[in-house]
Amino acid sequence: MTALLSTYTALAGKLDRADWVLPTVARFLFAAILMVYFLNSGLTKLGEGVSGLWTPSVGAYAQIFPRVLEAAGYDTDALSFFHKIVVLAGTWAEFALPVMIVLGLLTRLAAVGMIGFVVVQSLTDIYGHSATDAVGGWFDRFPDAIIMDQRALWIFLLLVLVIKGAGPLSFDRAFAPKAG
Repeated sequence: MTALLSTYTALAGKLDRADWVLPTVARFLFAAILMVYFLNSGLTKLGEGVSGLWTPSVGAYAQIFPRVLEAAGYDTDALSFFHKIVVLAGTWAEFALPVMIVLGLLTRLAAVGMIGFVVVQSLTDIYGHSATDAVGGWFDRFPDAIIMDQRALWIFLLLVLVIKGAGPLSFDRAFAPKAG
């Protein structure tokens, strides 16, 4: 039994020193599972042509401010400057933040931004789109609720990056000052 415990302790010690594994795997899983989701979602918000970067589609407003857009008769010109800025910022964030995370560029900041994005996305789904059937609940024996279950795991993945950073294969590490 002592030999087994010693082997376990030695392996656990090696894992404790493998600080690069968790952030590297977290960034890989973000790229494999969530990056294309967010990039495609961002594409649905762009208007026509190159100017679409500054003139979001009606769908962008419908996704972010569904009730406000409906109250305005689906006329985006009737919405305020605030609404346009929020939609533009959300659209640009949906492109920039995932790319920054995958590249490991300002990873902690990008992960905090993505956590905020996921929280706002979830609240918009619940209150703006009335997606109460997708909320689910924790400790309910069903692991597939879109909001409570899936997005909690997304946030956990992003929290790993906030706490651990990007890992060794990143721009963050390449640009970090060398310890002297």
